[in-house]
Amino acid sequence: MGFGIRNLSKRYGATLALDDVTLDFKPGQVHALLGHNGAGKSTVIRCLGGGASPTAGTIEVNGEQKQRLTPRESREAGIAIIYQHLSLVDTLSVSDNLFLGDEHTSRGLVDQQRQRREAQEVLDRVGADFAPTARVSQLSMGARQLVEIAKALRRSARLLVLDEPTAALSPVESARLAALVDKLRTEGIAIVYVTHLLEEVVRLADHATVLQNGRVVWSAQMQGVSKADLVRAVGGSSHARQKNAPPAGATVLQLEGVVCGSAPPVDLSARAGEIVGLYGLVGSGRTRLLETVFGVRNRRGGRIVVDGVPAGTASPSEALRAGIALIPGDRLKQGLFSTLPASDNVVMPAIARLAAPFRKRREERGLFSQAARDLRLHPADPRLPAASFSGGNQQKLLIGRWLTAHDRVRVLLVDDPTQGVDVGARAEIYRVIRDAAVQRGIAVLVASNDPEEIVALADRCVIFQDGAAVADLDMESVDEASLLAAIHTSPTS
Repeated sequence: MGFGIRNLSKRYGATLALDDVTLDFKPGQVHALLGHNGAGKSTVIRCLGGGASPTAGTIEVNGEQKQRLTPRESREAGIAIIYQHLSLVDTLSVSDNLFLGDEHTSRGLVDQQRQRREAQEVLDRVGADFAPTARVSQLSMGARQLVEIAKALRRSARLLVLDEPTAALSPVESARLAALVDKLRTEGIAIVYVTHLLEEVVRLADHATVLQNGRVVWSAQMQGVSKADLVRAVGGSSHARQKNAPPAGATVLQLEGVVCGSAPPVDLSARAGEIVGLYGLVGSGRTRLLETVFGVRNRRGGRIVVDGVPAGTASPSEALRAGIALIPGDRLKQGLFSTLPASDNVVMPAIARLAAPFRKRREERGLFSQAARDLRLHPADPRLPAASFSGGNQQKLLIGRWLTAHDRVRVLLVDDPTQGVDVGARAEIYRVIRDAAVQRGIAVLVASNDPEEIVALADRCVIFQDGAAVADLDMESVDEASLLAAIHTSPTS
């Protein structure tokens, strides 16, 4: 009796996110789920958690086949999903988080003493070294993850889904989590482990499956499987991108010994019309470099030069004046004004110019209409709030924001451009970024942990590991498999 999915398919409009996927999640085994962004991993998780309804196929729950699950049915079946972005309430105690929505009461009041006693029992089970009364906001990321797992175990979880569980953990916290996974496996819990870190798969997994474009392309027991085998499985069907002639523009961006936090100095350049990929796993330093160049983080040393002129980037406003713009990875929290109309989001950089002495609505509409045509925005309605657009079209709004001010923007920094974007929209986003670089002579830095994305976009690729730029590759003959091999090889080996 266990869990699984049978011939599962999920369609979003014309996009087939899952295509006839069959997987088994057996008690007492760790099943690693691998694949690039957009491969279908998140859709599998949403179907298991009740957040998405399959178009075809069934979900197996303790031997019973179900067409779909609601979130409540998923929880009652013993399925618990620990997302990368945790769902804890920081202002509450650990105990209150464990029992939130399921409190013990006595005479109409919450029985705090009983909850803390039971909380201590489940915290001991996961090896936590903090008290039930501790406030979540005071805990480390690793400790918060233990709270999430403890909450799942308190509700008798039998299938535990861990989504990129070590992405934000220190090495010590990652080792502690690995020990806990081993312990839970001996207790007969089935574990789905989603990760980009192949060392973790070799260390922890009993079985591994690779998804690509919504289909299973490789699945095997891990006995005898090496990291090199996994590299070939994840990137083996890739091919090098056919390149046009490399851009011949002058150097637009020059980083000279730029120091981000405690990381080693970074030297990097990008020419007009050139897209430079920054490739590395989560925590490798690629995003930190973008944020430092844009002034979100303090630069501890070095120079940033734009078009031959040293640029002051002590703040985002200074970076913008120097011609540097950032499209952040979390577009809803860090980029878009989600409740404002699409037109306001796009013309934001030009508002000061268009609002003297009053806002020139006709010119604003003209700017938006031109951007919507260039971006193939759908729907091209300036009145709709940004939050009502699909993920791909929200990303186009952010890119369009800087295209309306292209006379000022000389360097475009893009972090995870297709994060949360469906498969069908990826190629369109790539086209927009490519057009921005080539047609407008902008230098573009694209940070990503997806080798498929780097192959599709980049003219050159800088490999990041532990905050350091360890290699600079011409993408003429580089494919996904060679990028994966590079990122999983120690720079000292």
